[in-house]
Amino acid sequence: MFNCTRCNTRIGCQHRLELPALDHEAHGHWICIGILEAVEQPRRRVDWDELRRRTDGICFICELLAGNPAFAHHVLYEDEHQVAFLNRFPVLLGHVLVAPKEHREGVTADFTAAEYLALHGVVYRIGEALRKVVPTERLYVLSLGSQEANRHVHWHVTPLPPGVPFEEQQFRALDRDDILDLADEDAERLAQRLRSALAGDG
Repeated sequence: MFNCTRCNTRIGCQHRLELPALDHEAHGHWICIGILEAVEQPRRRVDWDELRRRTDGICFICELLAGNPAFAHHVLYEDEHQVAFLNRFPVLLGHVLVAPKEHREGVTADFTAAEYLALHGVVYRIGEALRKVVPTERLYVLSLGSQEANRHVHWHVTPLPPGVPFEEQQFRALDRDDILDLADEDAERLAQRLRSALAGDG
C-alpha cells in the first residue's frame, strides 16, 4: 500500500512507483506503469566515451527524424518545426529532449525570436505534462551539447523526483555514468501517458 502524494489516500500497488492519473480530481490517484521508483530503479553503466566513438560525426536527432531504427526514440510530440522525445539514456525518470527539426546549432544565434519562443512553447508543454505524469519536486530545463558532439541544439526537460538529497540534486543528478535500466515497454507506457497529458493540455 502507498499514499497518493496529492491527497494522502492509501492505495495499493505491487510496484514501487505509481504515476498520477490525469483525472486525479476524480480520485484517479496514481496509475501504476509497472516500473520502480526513479531513485530505486535498477541502473546500468554507460561508457560515454565508447558511445561517442561509435556515433562520431552522426547527428542522432537528424537520424531519428530520418527514421533510422538505430536511433529510434519514443516520440512524444512533433509538429512542422519541433520534436520532443524520451531520452534513450535517462538519468532520471521522464528525461525528455526537445529540439528543432531543422539541424541548428546555436542556442539563440540560429533562431529568430519568434522561432525560439515557439520552441520554448513546446518545452513548457512538455514540462507541464511531466508534472502531471511523473512525481516532480523540481523541473530542470537546460541546453547542453557541444561542437565536438551533439551539435544539433536541444533542450533537456527533466523532472527531479521527491526525496533526492540536496547534494545529489542539480548537475549531480544529471552528470553521472549510470542510467535508468528502463525496459522498452515501460518507456512506451510512460510515453503514452505523456502523450495523453499533452493531448489534454489545450
